[in-house]
Amino acid sequence: MLLRLMLLFSLLILGTQADEYTRGEAIFKEKCSSCHPGHIPVDRIKKNFFEMNNTLLRLKAPSVNMLAYAIMDGPKKIGDPTDPEMRQEEIEEYLKEYLSHPDLDESICDPTVMKHYEKKPALKIPLSDEEYAALARFFMEYKQRHKTRNQEPIVRKLDEFPDDETILLKAQEKGKRIIIEAESKTCHYCIEMKKNVIDDPEVSAALRRDFILVSVDVGESKLPFGLEKVYRHITPSFFFLDRDGKLLNHYPGSWKKHDFLQILGENRIQKGKR
Repeated sequence: MLLRLMLLFSLLILGTQADEYTRGEAIFKEKCSSCHPGHIPVDRIKKNFFEMNNTLLRLKAPSVNMLAYAIMDGPKKIGDPTDPEMRQEEIEEYLKEYLSHPDLDESICDPTVMKHYEKKPALKIPLSDEEYAALARFFMEYKQRHKTRNQEPIVRKLDEFPDDETILLKAQEKGKRIIIEAESKTCHYCIEMKKNVIDDPEVSAALRRDFILVSVDVGESKLPFGLEKVYRHITPSFFFLDRDGKLLNHYPGSWKKHDFLQILGENRIQKGKR
């Protein structure tokens, strides 16, 4: 009986926290998103500030993931990570003070990028204590929740993209190059490579970071971007394209993990290239 009560209590706490996170997310969208952009990939943030002096994104305020990082993991992070209850209270107090009296000198964001930000006006309508609590919970759980909810799939199927232009738009939006994989349901080497190479954590991380991988069953569909002209009817085959749809390299056949990682490294976007 005691065990059941403990489990029920735990579930109630988890449910309350989940509701608080969702409410905090809604508050951020309603009250904060007019100034603070949504999630921006970290590699684009780094490129924007450290390579292009904010000319890529032209940010005037930190994005939601930049705020969550500063609060939870940055050099000026708030509270003790080993004491989440006390930490939430400290984050709430910081938000109350900063949103009521914004001061760039008191910001916890990276000082090297603060010169690009504009002075923030105070909230016109102050939040309630419950709203500050929900907003604090939103920032505390943002990293894990966003990772779970928005992690890019390793492989996308061709039917997710109705035409070449849609693939290009996705690549340009994400700042990634494109891989078109020619495969077949009956291809033993395709199945083995997916199991032993594509799904390997190191390989999948590299793919998610730098590429959009689109798989095409050549028994059901034609290859996009006019690749039929160079396709040698070998499965699997991997075609690397830049963000404008230009073919860069073509690798027919199955590959071991080490070799495929080397191929990915040779074809990832280098500084100053597309």
